[in-house]
Amino acid sequence: MKRTTIGLDLAKRVFQVHAVDEQSGEIHREQLKRGQVLQYFANRQASVVAMEACASAHYWARQLVQLGHEVRLISAQFVRPFVKSNKTDAADAEAIWEAAQRPGMRYVALKSEEQQAVLGLHRLRQVRVRMRVRLVNQLHGLLGEFGIALPKGGQVMLKAAAQVLSETAVPAILREALLEQIQQIRTLSEQIKVLERQIGAWERRTEQCRRIAAIPGVGLLTATAAVATMGQASSFKSGREFAAFVGLVPRQSGTGGRVKLLGISKRGDRYLRTLLIHGARSVLNWQRQPGHELDPWLKGLLSRRAPNVVAVALANKMARTIWALLAHSRTYQRGYAGCTASGAA
Repeated sequence: MKRTTIGLDLAKRVFQVHAVDEQSGEIHREQLKRGQVLQYFANRQASVVAMEACASAHYWARQLVQLGHEVRLISAQFVRPFVKSNKTDAADAEAIWEAAQRPGMRYVALKSEEQQAVLGLHRLRQVRVRMRVRLVNQLHGLLGEFGIALPKGGQVMLKAAAQVLSETAVPAILREALLEQIQQIRTLSEQIKVLERQIGAWERRTEQCRRIAAIPGVGLLTATAAVATMGQASSFKSGREFAAFVGLVPRQSGTGGRVKLLGISKRGDRYLRTLLIHGARSVLNWQRQPGHELDPWLKGLLSRRAPNVVAVALANKMARTIWALLAHSRTYQRGYAGCTASGAA
């Protein structure tokens, strides 16, 4: 028996439901308070519930799955074209329902509570790193106004700044505020270390993270972020699909059978894409040092492409390798080559 499809527009307090009766074609629209949502779906037969992949979507998806429903999360960019005229809750729910009917629609993988928690740690760390960078830059700028040039480097810079403030003629009205800012920077550094230890503890007890951490350029942050962001590797048909999900494949523009490849699409999770590219740069820098052998594939790319282009290409390859290891439960092997069609025959 075909399951009824229900479009559910999420909100903080008022939710909108849109469904169409399979027999009569009658349209059902209903508003639900937050406390009524689970009761409403608990009293319905198992259905396909489509929602936008927005705030709290993964929480409600897990709750509905426990009630026996099939949940499909759709990216907001794929729902927007189906919104008719004015944007209202009812129109959004109808657009979600309409988008879920498309046979070629792509869905967002459902994340577990643990994966969401790890991503939360990453977001907390990311905010603190940005705050520290801003405070450090401001400290450099304010002391520079008084002719004081601080050295580069975290702890060295803070030590030099504290010593300068105690010895030089910085106005007293500013000195205490700057000393307090130095303490704020040190506090943020300690908070970042605590968050990294928590992320590292999750990596050590998660077999998937340990497996992909063996890939050159994939460290603590990249491994945990990749596993938590991916959800289930089986949600992607291939490594290229996962690389496209991260935004590391070229954009395409063409007509009349001629397709032009442009720069990378930069879709998906910017944070994970940044980690992969930074990891790729570290691999390139390490292999280009004296005494290290450069990978033949990278050597060929560097001979005809700019270093930044090569770094992005390597990040793309890393993303595909991550998917392959997780989807097929394999371990990383340096120089591994898959079987070709002729070789398999």
